[in-house]
Amino acid sequence: MAGASHHILPLPRFEKPAKLLIVVAPYYKDIADMLVAGARATIEAAGGTHELIEVPGALEVPSAIGQAWRMANFDGFVALGCVIRGETTHYDTVCNDSSRALTLLGLQGCCIGNGILTVETHEQAVVRANPEHQDKGGGAAAAALHLIALQRRWGGSKGSVGFRPTSDETIQLARGGDRA
Repeated sequence: MAGASHHILPLPRFEKPAKLLIVVAPYYKDIADMLVAGARATIEAAGGTHELIEVPGALEVPSAIGQAWRMANFDGFVALGCVIRGETTHYDTVCNDSSRALTLLGLQGCCIGNGILTVETHEQAVVRANPEHQDKGGGAAAAALHLIALQRRWGGSKGSVGFRPTSDETIQLARGGDRA
């Protein structure tokens, strides 16, 4: 589609700086480095701070984010990596399952920007990852920042969806007991 334009939202501004965790799978190191550079620049442009961790592959990115969301103190997360189509269906599994896992975390209230590239060739990945071209790492960081801004606007996270341990008092009340 020649001549198509894309609208990019301005970065949100924060009274209290946002703290993000960048989780990258550096299987294709040159691509990962460009994605990280774009993400860092975007987070810093919004006045945020960040930490970086590496995981073996794209399938491990959601698991690492899920762990950090439950056990650490980050406002949001940037998922980065690259999956290039090969000769087997492994490509489809990795693309679909990593994306699905990130989406499920997001639906639970985790603020995530998905910058895991899914491409046919290394050349396509370079164009998408390069901060001077499509800057998908920066775009993923911007997405996470926008979700953090929305969460703060609406009063913060209400916690994850799922099972939580209940207190003995809650169990007693559920069984029809009194508080006394």
